[in-house]
Amino acid sequence: MLSAIVFVAIASSASAQTFEVASVKTAGPLDPQKVLSGQQRLGMKVAGSNVDIESMGLPELLYLAFKVRPAQLTGPSWLKPSDPMAMMSATRFDIHAKLPAGASEAQVPEMLQALLVERFKLAFHRESKEQNVYALVVGKGGSKLEPSAPDEPPAPGAPPASARPDPIQVSGNPQTGMTIKGSGSGGATRIQMGQDGMMHMSADKLSLEDLAASIQGFVDRPVVNQTGLQGKYKISLDLSMADVLAAARAAGANVPAGFGAPGAPAPGPADPSGGSIFQSIEKMGLKLEPRKSAVEYFVIDNLEKAPTED
Repeated sequence: MLSAIVFVAIASSASAQTFEVASVKTAGPLDPQKVLSGQQRLGMKVAGSNVDIESMGLPELLYLAFKVRPAQLTGPSWLKPSDPMAMMSATRFDIHAKLPAGASEAQVPEMLQALLVERFKLAFHRESKEQNVYALVVGKGGSKLEPSAPDEPPAPGAPPASARPDPIQVSGNPQTGMTIKGSGSGGATRIQMGQDGMMHMSADKLSLEDLAASIQGFVDRPVVNQTGLQGKYKISLDLSMADVLAAARAAGANVPAGFGAPGAPAPGPADPSGGSIFQSIEKMGLKLEPRKSAVEYFVIDNLEKAPTED
């Protein structure tokens, strides 16, 4: 384990990238009705030199800025409450910023790091621990993944794209199937319930890093992408309700009686030969292989709940 005395202060570094200007305002808690109606937008979008981040909490800002997963983030108890209702009511923020001349979207995470250090007084260190993981690897028969279609270029004469995140659009219903758009980098996401009690989920555009992160809650150890595959792919998962409910309990959801015993083990089976998530991964020509690997953790030493004023 690395020493826990390393203090990182990006804002004081002469080489740190920073936004030309940035405004941070409180956005209030998440309101599902406003999200579904498009009145409240979630996420980040960059258009030209404008960067708009809307209704994101501090955990999400840290994931975005430092490219860490939720399981890798360690901090004060208020930062990641286990109660889903507390997560819904947590304060969120709108950030509107402008890139300096010559900067690109790829530099936004580093600029956001500097902003968190300056405005929220963030101090942190990283620790690396050797532990049991599941390595996401290509199976012996090779990958069966289908690459995603490329994004369509804007039509000639079309107005400049807005920097505001796209509103979440939900169509269908849980009984016949639902399609969710604008909810992240995976393109359209579809959820359908099969007659056999299986939940079918598919995404149009997902990287293997995102896939590894998305299945983290269904297994009993960290998932590390070691496929070596780049780009984005069409992803399809078939999940049993037992695995879905176990993942929900592991995330802190109070699953009502009748949906499984309250003390049921969470998350998913440790035996790679069993469990719907392992079978779904194998259908894609991939495999979750038990290994030992170093996992890096992002540890918060200091973080203010509210930013300093603009």
